[in-house]
Amino acid sequence: MTYDIANPEPAGMVASLSSLGYSLPAAIADLVDNSISAEAQSIDVEFAWAGRDSWIAVVDNGRGMSASDLVTAMTVAARGPATPRPSTDLGKFGVGLKSASFSQARQLTVATANGGPWHTRTWDLDVVEQYGEWRLLHRADADTMTVLDRVRPASDHGTVVLWRRLNGYHAANVTENDERTQKQFYAEATRAEAHLGMVFARFLTGARRRSLRVSGTAVQPWDPFMSAHPSVQRLPAEELPLGGSTVRVEAFVLPSSHRLSQDEYDRAAGPQGWLDQQGFYVYRRNRLILAGDWLGQRGLRREEKYNLARIAVDIPAESDAEWGVDVRKSSVVPPVALRSHLHRIARQARTRAADVLRHRGQIAARVHGDPLVHAWNVRRSDGQLNCRINRSHPLVQAALRAGGANPSDVRAMIRLLEETVPVASLRVMHEADTSDDPEPFGGPGPADEQATEVAQRIYESLVSGGRSPAAARERLRTMSPFDQLQGFWST
Repeated sequence: MTYDIANPEPAGMVASLSSLGYSLPAAIADLVDNSISAEAQSIDVEFAWAGRDSWIAVVDNGRGMSASDLVTAMTVAARGPATPRPSTDLGKFGVGLKSASFSQARQLTVATANGGPWHTRTWDLDVVEQYGEWRLLHRADADTMTVLDRVRPASDHGTVVLWRRLNGYHAANVTENDERTQKQFYAEATRAEAHLGMVFARFLTGARRRSLRVSGTAVQPWDPFMSAHPSVQRLPAEELPLGGSTVRVEAFVLPSSHRLSQDEYDRAAGPQGWLDQQGFYVYRRNRLILAGDWLGQRGLRREEKYNLARIAVDIPAESDAEWGVDVRKSSVVPPVALRSHLHRIARQARTRAADVLRHRGQIAARVHGDPLVHAWNVRRSDGQLNCRINRSHPLVQAALRAGGANPSDVRAMIRLLEETVPVASLRVMHEADTSDDPEPFGGPGPADEQATEVAQRIYESLVSGGRSPAAARERLRTMSPFDQLQGFWST
């Protein structure tokens, strides 16, 4: 065997790890993974604003590491995906700590203890690039050690991960009095809090729940399935075989807004909002990997009428390879053997979700004997949506009565129509894959009798308002929908 040793150049490797596309909340979640793997019961994420010297730390009371274990943890890919790991380990590639940290900061310092003295190691990317070597520094500079002394636990076990020289905040023009940048910094803390509550919700509930705080505020778990709400529909859970293990899939259909309080509705929308939170939620060892995605299933797209459909998928850690879990633990590709099953379950959930909204948004009688009359009627006919004012509505009839309408009735009718635009019905009945948008007066072409009558009334109103006949016709020619129709105004 003949070969060359082709070690990666440190600066290039750092640049590669730094550009993996972590968001700040996702990078912090990777650090929290390590704390949970170390069996920490208390985890604190600290955001400290100090202008260009601002810092972020993750502090836990886990079992900590020895000096040799710390060096291993700080080494890029020291443990590959094939390395045996305990059932509590949320890692996979052995690069999470480094890649997440390098994506957010130029200096990474870790201090840890596991029943003895505290050990400290630092990656300073300026040093790595200057010397072209992976120089893992013992200890850190005086300012960093001061921060470590301030935040590390008083016990003889635990770990502190500290980021300094933060990307985007270490620029020379960033000062401690920069209120705009400070506001942005703490907005990131708020986003991180919401993200952690979603990703680690299963670790924040139950008898063995952890304590997780961001800048002293307890992170609240977010249950995307509202599983404790009495109006949630739960489809039967399925255990799908995959190799020598099983994948558990359970679909949920959330209640419509009228069954939720405003606070429940707002919270159920999740960190990304209703549209982006529909779909599959993939969990690995109870850690959320992917939130709200249709997994690239053919024909399954985000549409508002499916907002209430959410599906939990629990995959065993041993099947990472089949699911294509990436380094950031933020995307998956379902195995071919399961795709048809996932597609079937998704279709069922989406149909149920659309039915819930359709029932809520339908324009139909709701009280037997004395039906409630709606101001709008929405129908689908010949592949087209039609939206019409209900001429049998009492207010509409009052406005149309012979001898002229009472101005108060007209104002009330206009207000009613403004307040009851049938958005929910249109959303549910609209088919995104077809061109079913309503066409005013049947669409472009010669105007029919009804369009001409409406145009004549507008024309007369314009003339009585002081416009000349020519100017009134010119105004009609540019007014929707008459700009697409042919009639007396276009001759």
